[in-house]
Amino acid sequence: MYEFNLTLELPFEQAVDKVRETLLSEHLGIVSDVDVQAIFKNKMGKEIRPYHIYGACNPKLADRVIASEPNAGVLLPCNFILRETDDGNTVLSFMDPVPVLGLTATDEPKAVAAEARVMLQKVIAKLSA
Repeated sequence: MYEFNLTLELPFEQAVDKVRETLLSEHLGIVSDVDVQAIFKNKMGKEIRPYHIYGACNPKLADRVIASEPNAGVLLPCNFILRETDDGNTVLSFMDPVPVLGLTATDEPKAVAAEARVMLQKVIAKLSA
């Protein structure tokens, strides 16, 4: 599987704040934010519910990947989405780093992927509690 997810019974903006706070508790920060809703509206005139693609990163883990296989940076950061559902809840979906970093030729990125997966699963568990 390429992702794992959770539906939060929170409006979008509250979910963003909660996810950001929980990521920080696991030493992950948001390093990028693509506002798909705004892009669709500006480029195509299409209205969709809030939908963002974020990049989460732990610099120490990223350093290990890049140090062992510099071009593997193309597989970073750990992407996730937050999207609003028709009923006003918010879906959080994390890209599973194991299959993504499994594309690399060296062992260190694969080890980092396993560690990152554990961190992301802890985020899911904390948000589920």
